[in-house]
Formats: sequence, structure tokens, C-alpha cells
Amino acid sequence: MTIQEHPFLLALLVTFGISFLVQSFYYLYFFLTPLLFRHPEPSGKKQPVSVIICARNEEENLKEFLPAVLEQDYPDYEVVVVNDCSDDESFEVLGEYLKKYPHLRVTNILKDPKFTHNKKFAQFIGIKAAANEILVFTDADCRPESGKWLENMVSGFGENIDFVLGYGGYFARKGLLNKYIRYDCLTIAMQYLGMAIRGLPYMGVGRNLSYRRSLFFEKKGFGIHTNLASGDDDLFVNSNAKRDNVTVEFRKDAHTRSVPAESSIEFYRQKRRHLTTANYYKLIDKLILILEPVSRILFYTTFIILLTNLYAWPLVLGIFLLRLIIQYTILILTAKKFNEPGIFPFILIFDILSPLINAVIYTGSQRRGSSSNKWN
Repeated sequence: MTIQEHPFLLALLVTFGISFLVQSFYYLYFFLTPLLFRHPEPSGKKQPVSVIICARNEEENLKEFLPAVLEQDYPDYEVVVVNDCSDDESFEVLGEYLKKYPHLRVTNILKDPKFTHNKKFAQFIGIKAAANEILVFTDADCRPESGKWLENMVSGFGENIDFVLGYGGYFARKGLLNKYIRYDCLTIAMQYLGMAIRGLPYMGVGRNLSYRRSLFFEKKGFGIHTNLASGDDDLFVNSNAKRDNVTVEFRKDAHTRSVPAESSIEFYRQKRRHLTTANYYKLIDKLILILEPVSRILFYTTFIILLTNLYAWPLVLGIFLLRLIIQYTILILTAKKFNEPGIFPFILIFDILSPLINAVIYTGSQRRGSSSNKWN
């Protein structure tokens, strides 16, 4: 059949072409940007820094990962650990570290049956206890990739910079789930870092994030989002980061690695909790974020229908292969830059499935709602 012989398939071909153009725009304008970004040379001035870690029942992680934070190659910093209502041996572990590391400070929040709270309250306590203007955040189950992590994360602070957005990846483990978790983390980072570089910052990750203490209090802390279980990182950035007050830092020495979910149920719960904050993003951010997966679903759906019907198949196949080349080139180079091995063989299947997985999890998060008392 000729292209003009079937109006429905012609409409699908047009949709296929438009979705290809949208996908190409995202890859070449946003996702390619971290590969082209050049970090500015550090000013040489090393400002005093406060690292803040909130921990609840993190005894084993504190033993394993806290020394890497406490032993950074940086001349003037403190580490504030908020031990939030732990009922394991965290108190004793931190007590031993206090003897060894004079720059460690510990704040203990005791259980009160009359008062339950989420992570933001612990975060607020840590920020209030911090002695320095520059704050760097990570989690108890995170390990910096190098002794230069702190130096790199704060090197971007200039006179007008309030935020530095870092990369927080996950440890590589065996299994398909781990590869998907790291693929998901990588593609999210390509998006939020790329958008920030393009002047559209919309989120950061609490595993590796830095901002000014004075800004936090100037903006009245977490503001209207205080009672939400999640959002101590992304919603604060979404509400207060602007084109000219944010920079990014994702050199390998500045990465952190976190303990990944070990089961699909655990991953589902984590992802569902994180997706509860999406409704509170700025409208422009929500539109940008939803357009990419929608165009991706349309791209694959129309491709399958058109190819099955052999409708303009040389053109359809050529467009598909062109998008595949663009996608694979950018993803492989970015995975290498962000030190995420083992993802290459699964890129196509993950790319097809991830919008569907996210849609299912997001729907579940909306049905369940967000508990304001859940510690996240």
C-alpha cells in the first residue's frame, strides 16, 4: 500500500515522527548536556562545611559508611549526625566514633509516644545544630566515592550560588533488579542534572546535595511541604532553586553510592514514596517530566503497529534506528562518566518498560497517599 492509502496508519506515522522529534529533543538538549558540561575551576578558598546525616536504626550502615565521611580530605568541616529515635545500637556506635573524631557532633532525638514525626523534623534539627553556612547532605547508608567528595561538592559555591546538585548512585550488585535500579537512577540524574544546566532546576537527591543554611531559614525551612513524608530534597530544590542560583557537581570523585533495594517489593515501596512528591512540583516541571515518557510510549507503540503492517517500513525502521543510535551513544557515554557498569545490554528493554513501571507505581502512590508521620 502507498502512504496515502490508509488514513489511520498515516496518522500513526505522523504521531511516530512527532514522538521521534520530541525524544530527540530530550536526548540532545537535556540528556546530552551532562556529557558536555565543564566544571569550573575551584576558587581555592575552602569554606567551612557542615555535613548532615539523619539516621534511624542505622547501626550497621553507620559502622560501614560513616568513617568515609569523617575521613574526608578537607581542612574545616563538621559532621552532624541526627540519631532519630533509634532502638538499635546506633547510640553506642556513635559514642565510639565521638572518641575518635573530634569533628563529629551527634544530636539524639528520643522517642515520645505523644509526638511522631517524619524525616524533615530530623533534618531541621540537624540544620539548626549545624555551625556552618555551607551544608552538605547525605544518608547513613551512603559512602562517598573518594576522600575528595566534600571538596568537590562545595567547590561550586560562588557568591550567587545557593545549591550544588550532586550524583548519588547505588552500589552495583548481582541481578537484574540491581541493574534496573541503577539504570533508573542514571536516567533520572541525566534529567535533573541536564535540566539544571539548562536553567530549569527541579530536583536534587538527598544522597548528595548541598545548599546554604541561611537560604533554608530565609525560605522558612520546608514550608508548606513540612508534613509530607518525602521531599526533604527534591521539593526544597523545586521550590527555591532558580536558573542563576544553582550549579551541578558530578565528577567521579564527588559521587556517593547507596545501598540499593534487595527485593522488588522494597524497590516498589521506595519508588512509590518518592513519587508522592511529583504532584507538588511546579507546573512547567510536571509538563516537561510527563512529556518525555508519554512520547516514548507513543514512539514504541506506533513503531510496533506501523512495522507490523509494513507501512512505510523503510522510513519507520530508519527513524527507529536513528533514535536508537542517539539513545545508546548518550546512555553508554553517560554510564561510563557516572561509573555505572553492566547496564548496556538492557538499555532497550528498560527504556520500554520504565514508563510503564513508573505509571503503575505512581498510580499506587496516589491511591495510598502520603503519611505525614512516616520517617523517610
